[in-house]
Amino acid sequence: MKKLLTIVCGLSVSLLGYARQGDVEFGVVEADTLSLDVVDTRTILPYDYSPDFTYEMVEERLAGLNSGVPIQLNERVFSFIDYFTVRNRDYIRSVQQRAEVYFPIFEKYLKEYDLPEELKYLSIVESGLRSNAISRVGAGGLWQFMPATGRFYKLHQDWYIDERMDPEKATEAACKYLKQLYGMFGDWDLALAAYNSGPGNVRKAIRRSGYKKTFWEVYRYLPRETRSYVPQFVAILYTMNFNEFHNLYPNEKEYMMAYDTVMIDQYLHIETFANLTGLCADDILKLNPHLIRGVIPETVSNYPLRIPSDKMEFVYENMDFLLDSAGKVGKEHLEKLAQNMPGSTYGRENVRYRVQSGDVLGTIAQRYHVRVSDLREWNRISGNMIRVGQTLNIWVLPNYQSKPNLYTPSSTIAKVPTQSTVISASVGADGSKYHMVQSGDTLWDISKKYGNVSIEKIKQLNNLSSSKIHVGQKLLIE
Repeated sequence: MKKLLTIVCGLSVSLLGYARQGDVEFGVVEADTLSLDVVDTRTILPYDYSPDFTYEMVEERLAGLNSGVPIQLNERVFSFIDYFTVRNRDYIRSVQQRAEVYFPIFEKYLKEYDLPEELKYLSIVESGLRSNAISRVGAGGLWQFMPATGRFYKLHQDWYIDERMDPEKATEAACKYLKQLYGMFGDWDLALAAYNSGPGNVRKAIRRSGYKKTFWEVYRYLPRETRSYVPQFVAILYTMNFNEFHNLYPNEKEYMMAYDTVMIDQYLHIETFANLTGLCADDILKLNPHLIRGVIPETVSNYPLRIPSDKMEFVYENMDFLLDSAGKVGKEHLEKLAQNMPGSTYGRENVRYRVQSGDVLGTIAQRYHVRVSDLREWNRISGNMIRVGQTLNIWVLPNYQSKPNLYTPSSTIAKVPTQSTVISASVGADGSKYHMVQSGDTLWDISKKYGNVSIEKIKQLNNLSSSKIHVGQKLLIE
């Protein structure tokens, strides 16, 4: 027979463990002289009450968990379990609140790619289940893809759209990446470590450890952040599976609203579109978090826009009106912003430039008619330091090569020099013109200084196999 727990004044009572089934809570209670096998409180424990637990209790619970990912409990993992279940309970409640929005998506793709379902908890470690999360180093979305890795897995990124924020596309990309990493290492702990720090760092740690085989054997050789990464994953996995034992329940739960897609072939201002359809713009943007400027740009075609299912009939019936009205608002203003934001690549073409001796960011920026701030953003440069041989990504306007002076003030346009302005020039006995290389000179500078003689022509005249030149070198110009 179940007994009702009564806390008697003067007794020290500690609830070591409990589980909830329906509206019944039961567990084990110990006191100075009181021990009850079963407790049926039919009450809600205080919101902030954190039940005591031991290492052995956690070990026993994990042993009974049928996980597709091997789980190892140790003091490091246990300390993170204590952190999430005792000291940062609000964080767990916040991810519990959002779990039903994203877990169905994660589970769908994990099953499709034959991956363990427990990997869905990795997104909690990465982003706290926030689809628009951006880290201090530029990783973005639920799965925190760095820009280059995202592009490798076909996640489109520009000033208007960042598909790292798209729950569906980013989750599929994460599954592909995780499957690839597991194929490299054959061990889930090492694969997760590689997801955090890159496979190169994990391979380096394996080499430094004397080619050990497991995460905990190479632990001390991994980057500091990665040492905490796998223990956090295990702690989150435990906490989300045994939250009831720790009196951890979400204040409320969010769910993904039912939606359908409509294909858009033009510029579309989302807020205007929402207002005209009687929707909340925030609802559309929650369904499409990758539309980071609140518009679909005209540069894309046949783009799938997610909208609540109950509005699909209205949208189809009024499509022409909606597209016409929402296809004009803010377009010109946003296009100007897109082209002028530091680091924007919108409407530009990528060229790669190898830094040469004497180059500085200012001269490179002037040469390609971009800003120094752009060069820093495109190449993740925090100061002004560049090195010879470094390759820079430079995004130029489409007609840069055909009209190089169009975007350059007349005062900076290279002019054909006169003899008095070319102090490094000399004329040989046979009338040939030579240039003495000065500090900071490049073949590009020299070609412009002598009336746009081509770089290839200078290299041909001087039998140069590369663009490398040195101070004091005498170059035949013509």
